[in-house]
Amino acid sequence: MDKKITRSPLQKYLKKALLITGIIGLATAVYSFSQSAAGGRSHKLALSSITVSPVTQGAFVDALNLRGQVVPKTTIYLDTIAGGQVEQRLVEQGAYVEKGQPLVRLRNTNLQLDVMGREAQVTEQLNFLRNTQMNMETSRLNLRRDLLEINLQISHLERRLKQTEPLVTSGALAKDRLDELKSDLAYYRSRKQLTIERQEQENSIRQVQIKQLKDSAVMLDKNLKFARKNLENLLIKAPVAGYLSELNVEIGESKERGARLGQIDIPNDYKLAIALDEFYLNQVQLDAVVLIKLETGDIQAKVSKIDSRVNQSQFQIEVDLPRTDGNIKRGQSIDVELMLGGNKDNALLLSRGGFFASSGGNWVYVLNQAGDKAERRNIRLGKKNKHYFEVLSGLNLGDKVITSSYGNFDNAQQLQLN
Repeated sequence: MDKKITRSPLQKYLKKALLITGIIGLATAVYSFSQSAAGGRSHKLALSSITVSPVTQGAFVDALNLRGQVVPKTTIYLDTIAGGQVEQRLVEQGAYVEKGQPLVRLRNTNLQLDVMGREAQVTEQLNFLRNTQMNMETSRLNLRRDLLEINLQISHLERRLKQTEPLVTSGALAKDRLDELKSDLAYYRSRKQLTIERQEQENSIRQVQIKQLKDSAVMLDKNLKFARKNLENLLIKAPVAGYLSELNVEIGESKERGARLGQIDIPNDYKLAIALDEFYLNQVQLDAVVLIKLETGDIQAKVSKIDSRVNQSQFQIEVDLPRTDGNIKRGQSIDVELMLGGNKDNALLLSRGGFFASSGGNWVYVLNQAGDKAERRNIRLGKKNKHYFEVLSGLNLGDKVITSSYGNFDNAQQLQLN
């Protein structure tokens, strides 16, 4: 037979308690879900672990804090005009050299032999020109001598003809003798005319030839000097006074024509080379003001050159430094402040902070009036300087913004602060 089981009062109490607990838990879960659905993902955070900055209004100075390197403003490169083997190194790198001071001596046997051959060739040509000039002068003198002899013969014939004519008239001398003298006189007079024409023609030709010969002599002399100059170029000298910042030569090393041996820097004449992110390429202008921060005090300069070629997402600008008394050294790094020119008097300002790395400046967490909650809000930022971002939209004056890093909670829609 079946027996009816009667439950004890304790069992009834436990069952009722479990039922009530389940209902409460379910209600709590439903409430939490509804709150999450309404407000998004929430994250609890200690107020002491974050940095809160208010949105302020004031003058926005559009400037960049950068670091530039001191480089020579004027650099003179040392290149070989005639290649050769390094025979002597007369100075050391880093030394101060005077203009014209010998630096390196090269040896080039082929060049020396070539110069010797050129000298022999030029000497031979010059001798040929001198011989030609001597022959022309001899020919000129011979023509003058022939003309003198012809004039002398004409003079003798005219005198003899004058003496012979009375004798022929008186019958003391045959007429044939008189005809012979007249014939000889006519011959020498024609020969004189021919000699004069030849002399004039040779004088005209001689003037042209002498001019050509002189021009050739000048050209050959220049070639000889140029050949000797190549030998002189084997001794490398300082073209200007300055510091020999580089000298890349070793004894016995061969250098080709046009090879770079080193460089000379003009002392106390420098410029700053500054690398910028390509983001600022359209914002930097020539003659933009640059504040240079030195140990002796800040000085103001201007952008003198913009190299728009982008290399590894950066481009370079140059700033001329005023001449110094030696307190600035080559290779030194100096802090500068570049004024971009986009200054505003009444701009909304938000302090810079680690939040930008997570949000990219597109959104921030803004505290409520009670200061116990912070909600995510989309914003738009403009330019930035050393201390502030320029706020374009999404924030109002007096809003309190979390500006520290969002690395641990950047997916939350709402923050609970305690």
